[in-house]
Amino acid sequence: MTVWDDLVGQQRVSEQLVAAARDADALVTAASSDAPPPEASRMTHAWLFTGPPGAGRNQAARAFAAALQCVSPDRALGGTPGCGFCDGCHTALVGTHADVSTVAAVGAEILVKDMRDTVRKSFTAPANGRWQVILVEDAERLNEKSANAVLKAVEEPAPRTVWLLCAPSVEDVLPTIRSRCRHLNLSTPSVDAVADMLIRREGIEPDVAASVARATQGHVDRARRLATDPAARARRASVLKLPLRVEDVGGALKAAQELVDAAAEDAKQLAEEMDGKETEDLKAALGAVQGGRLPRGTAGVVKDLEDMQKRRRTRTQRDSLDVALADLTSFYRDVLALQLGSRIALANTDAEDALERLARNSTPEATLRRIEAIAACGEALDRNVAPLLAVEAMTMALRAG
Repeated sequence: MTVWDDLVGQQRVSEQLVAAARDADALVTAASSDAPPPEASRMTHAWLFTGPPGAGRNQAARAFAAALQCVSPDRALGGTPGCGFCDGCHTALVGTHADVSTVAAVGAEILVKDMRDTVRKSFTAPANGRWQVILVEDAERLNEKSANAVLKAVEEPAPRTVWLLCAPSVEDVLPTIRSRCRHLNLSTPSVDAVADMLIRREGIEPDVAASVARATQGHVDRARRLATDPAARARRASVLKLPLRVEDVGGALKAAQELVDAAAEDAKQLAEEMDGKETEDLKAALGAVQGGRLPRGTAGVVKDLEDMQKRRRTRTQRDSLDVALADLTSFYRDVLALQLGSRIALANTDAEDALERLARNSTPEATLRRIEAIAACGEALDRNVAPLLAVEAMTMALRAG
C-alpha cells in the first residue's frame, strides 16, 4: 500500500505529485553526486493544496511529504517514491519524522508564536531526511503576523526546504503567498469512490459504506468516522431529528441548547483525553518532582500550555457545530430536491419519512430561507458570536421558515 492510496478520487493530483516527487528525488541524487540537476523539474519549493471540506487536502500534502522522505531502494530502480513501508514514509505519515513539521490551528487562528520555531527551522538543512518539509494544515487561519512570517520564509527558502500549505480556496491565502506557490485543486470525491475506500481500507460492509458515503456527500473523513464510530452516528441521527422539533418556540430553544451541549461534550471528552497527559508530561520535562512544585520561572510555560488547551477546546466545539450545520444543510437540500421534483439522489435516505413530511408541509421558498439561516449561523460563529446565541437564532429561523 503506497502513500498515494490515501488520496480518494484524486487521480489527476496524484499523478502530478508523483511526477514532482520523482524530480525531487533526482534533485537530491544530483546534489549528493555532483551530477547536473534535471533541466526541467516539476518540483518547487512551495505548494498550495485547495479543495472543499473532505476532499483530502491534508492527506494529499502529507502523502507528498512522505514521498519526499521516501528511502525505499526501489526508487533507484525506477519505483515510485512513496512506498508507504520504509522508515521515511512511515514516520512522515504518523507525524514523527524529524524533518516534517506540521502546523495546525489550535484555536480560531494560527498565531505568530505558533509559527516562530517552525519558520526558524525552515531555514535549516534536513537533520536526517532528504527534505525539510513544513506542512501548514490550516493556512486560511494564518493571521496577519503569522502570514507575514510565512511569506518571508517562502520568499527566501533554504535549498532543501518545501512548504506545503492547505486551505479551502486560493482566496483564503494572502495573494503574496499564493503567488509563490504551485497550486493543486482537489475535487470532492464521488460517493462511489468513498464507499469503495471504506470497503477496501476499513472492512466496512458494502451497504453501510454506501449509506455513509451518500450521507456525507464525498467527505472522506466524516464518512470514515460515521462508518466506524457508533457515537458519531447517534449524534447525526439526533441532528436530523431537529427539523421536526422546532415547531414551537420551546422546542426550538431546547433543540438549540442540546446541540450546543453536545458540541461542548465533544470538546470536554477531547480535553479529558489529552489535557491531563500533556500537563503531566510538561511538568516532568520541566523537572517538577512527583506531586511537588514546579521549578522557579517555569509557571509561564505551563500557563502557555493551558491557554493552548483552552483554544483547542473552543476549536473542537466549533468543529462539532460545523458538522451539525453541514448535516442540517444536507437535510434541507434533500427537502428542496423533493419539493422541486429533482432526480438527484437523496443523501439522507435514513430520514426519508421526515424529509417527505417537511416537503409536503412547506414551500421551496421556505426551505431556501432555512438553508440561508443555517449559513448565517455558521457566519455568526465565524465572528465569535456566542454559540448558544447563534444556534438559537438559527432554530427560531428554522421554525419560522
